[in-house]
This record gives sequence, C-alpha cells and structure tokens, in this order.
Amino acid sequence: MTPVPGRLRYEAGEADPEMRMNWLFDGPEDAFATIMLAHGAGAAMDSASMDAITAALAGVGFRVARFEFGYMAARREGLRKPPPKAELLKDEFRDAIAQLKDVRPLIIGGKSMGGRVASMVADEFSERSDVVGLLCLGYPFHPPAKPQQLRTAHLVTLTTPTLICQGTRDPFGMREEVEGYDLSPAIELLWLEDGDHDLKPRKKISGYSHSDHLNAMAERARDWGR
Repeated sequence: MTPVPGRLRYEAGEADPEMRMNWLFDGPEDAFATIMLAHGAGAAMDSASMDAITAALAGVGFRVARFEFGYMAARREGLRKPPPKAELLKDEFRDAIAQLKDVRPLIIGGKSMGGRVASMVADEFSERSDVVGLLCLGYPFHPPAKPQQLRTAHLVTLTTPTLICQGTRDPFGMREEVEGYDLSPAIELLWLEDGDHDLKPRKKISGYSHSDHLNAMAERARDWGR
C-alpha cells in the first residue's frame, strides 16, 4: 500500500506497535524526484533537525517522504527501547522502499544512522532501477572519539550515485579523516564549513548560519539529483 501524501499515520493492519510505520510527506506532488528520508538513531522523523532538512529540500523542489523505523514509532506509544544495530534495520528500510513502489524517480537516504542503513541496501535497488541515488546527511563514518571503528567497508564498492553532506567538524567523521578513506568513485562529498553532526556551524567562527548550510545542502542535492 502506498502511503497517503500529507498524513502522519501508522500503517494499517499492524497490531504490534514496533512493526508499524509512520510517514510524513512534504514538497510538491509533481516534483522532479522524491527523496525517502530516514531519521537518525535518537530523534524522530519530525524532530526539529529533520523538519529543517525537509523544509530545505522541499524548498528546492523535491518531494520528501519521511518514515520511522519501528522502534521509534513504538516510542510514540511509550515503548522506549534503544535503537537496534543498523544492520538489523535493513529489512525495514526495504519495506519502506516497497511502500513507495509507484514513486519514481526515487532517491533514498537519511540523517546519520538513517543514511547508513540506506547505504547498506542502495545497490540492490539501484541495480534494478528502483532507486536512482543515495543522499546521506551527516554520515556516521565512525563512533565519536573512536576513529578506528570505521563503518566504511561497504562504501568502497558502492555503485549507487551518492551524495554525502558532511560538516567539517562532525565528530562522526571530520574532513581530515574522511579525505584519507578509500571510498567508491560513485560518492560525492559536500563539505560544510564548521558544521557539526546536524550540519550546524558556529556563526561567530565560520560566518555561516545553519540555514546557510541547509540551503547549500539542498541546492547541491537538487543539482546532483536532476
């Protein structure tokens, strides 16, 4: 079943709250492309950060489809559990793509963990043209303060056209670290000066505002995604 645009709801027919899926849609229905975005590990799809990202992307003409993993949807009913390992969320991401089976062209991605999970399944969908691109916002290349624990093995052979937007001081992967990684030539990187994991800069230091960086991200994504 394709979700109804504009609604926040649970997917019908699921008795278990942890198996339900929430959706939010923003942007023009006749957009040149739809981006399916997953949230990060700790904040819901309608967090302030995800709202700001969505507004920027919708503002340049994308249709943005946000969904929630089951553990986050369950929190809305008071069932608080820590997020599963990213590898365990791949099937939920696949299910979300299936619910948008009639939406084309489709770009998948997400913020932090959401983008990481998207990157794990992207090639299997792009190979059969169900997905045309991958957008990662604040990719978690490694846990903070643990640069030796890299999460990049699958990024070496990635074939899906990919855009990663990263702040230069992101503790999950700063510029001087990431530039030394062996990454697929399918990956493009947009570096946002002094941005943190939410792409937020310190304006007094960088001269940029959070809106400046989100607008730059959205404009680059538009040019890349057309």
